Amino acid sequence: MTDLLRLSWRYLWSRPLATVLNLWLLTLGLATVGFVLQARSAVDRAFARDLAGIELVVGAKGSPMQLILAGVFHMDVPPGNIPLAEVQTLAQHPMVAQVVPLSLGDNLQGYRIVGTTPDYPALYGMQLAAGIWWARPMEAVLGARVAAATGLGEGQGFVGAHGLGRGGAVHEEAAYHVTGVMAPCGCVLDRLVLTPTESVWQVHDDMHGAADMDAEDLAALQADREVTIALVRYRSPLAAATLPRLINDSTGLQAAAPAVEVTRLLSMLGVGTRVLQAAGAVLLLVAGLSVFMALWHAVRERAADLAILRLLGAGPGRVTALLLLEALWLAMLACGLGLLLARGLWWALARQLADDPSGVVAMAPSPLLLAGVPLLALAVVFLAVLLPAIEAYRQDVHPSLNPRS
Repeated sequence: MTDLLRLSWRYLWSRPLATVLNLWLLTLGLATVGFVLQARSAVDRAFARDLAGIELVVGAKGSPMQLILAGVFHMDVPPGNIPLAEVQTLAQHPMVAQVVPLSLGDNLQGYRIVGTTPDYPALYGMQLAAGIWWARPMEAVLGARVAAATGLGEGQGFVGAHGLGRGGAVHEEAAYHVTGVMAPCGCVLDRLVLTPTESVWQVHDDMHGAADMDAEDLAALQADREVTIALVRYRSPLAAATLPRLINDSTGLQAAAPAVEVTRLLSMLGVGTRVLQAAGAVLLLVAGLSVFMALWHAVRERAADLAILRLLGAGPGRVTALLLLEALWLAMLACGLGLLLARGLWWALARQLADDPSGVVAMAPSPLLLAGVPLLALAVVFLAVLLPAIEAYRQDVHPSLNPRS
């Protein structure tokens, strides 16, 4: 067996140009397939991670997709605000188990400041890396990425800026106090600043001169409190079939189911992955045909060598095994290079998109995800070598040794 392995290796590199070409085509095809598998897995895991059991998102009338992107993934601008009174009414509905309000509008160096309740980090099972959770308005807890990017920590202060992106007017008169920093979770909370809902109201009350209002105007302002979005969890599975339609038809609110919208979003993203999958399939097909042609011609060119091996006592099976081992060497080399290239491409993408707000590339794909790539390499090479191997097995020794006969 050792002799066969050594001989098949030498045969493989007896045609270096053809071998390198076949190896390169196989490597590109396998790397493309491996990269697509990693990308699709990372996207699926990122969406599942950020949904965190959220079953319904309620906000102002507008696009359901925009509502999901703004309220769950914090990647879009919300369509507007909704009255706090309607959210409180929704929380009392018998089909609703939990309502978590979110109030948006300000940012810290581009990271969103979210007014909410302790139920929001509890959805993700968040733990603190330092400090304590907030206890009163104008206290804040930073996500891990926010703390790393801003250099802020427990006991320090900061002021927010108006708007959801950089460049807004700074609220110099309303300073936050950092009470804690959340442990990294690889989820959306890593890039958020959490604070009580009352903090957001207080900042904007100050901006509109609430301190100079009389009691009647101040009472009217407080009666018209708003939040941006409400995250809802159902009390029973039956609510999923009736509550969204009830909200959309009988209230001034918009209800969007994350599962439905994420499925739509993945179907749109799936077009790109299918294109890459098709490109990988074409490369593997071309590589398979190239390997087939190379091995087919090799059998014809080595007819005399194979005949001598037969005369020296090698049976048809050993001669066929020689060709199969040559193809196996090619598959193993292509598989190793393809896996390295696929992982290298993902690493390069992660470096390039290190500040990606979605955090998708931060989801390191499991190495087990690429376990099918070696099988794919073996399948392509096996199909390519099948006919040449049969030809080698059935080859007649005498015409090769007596070409004039």
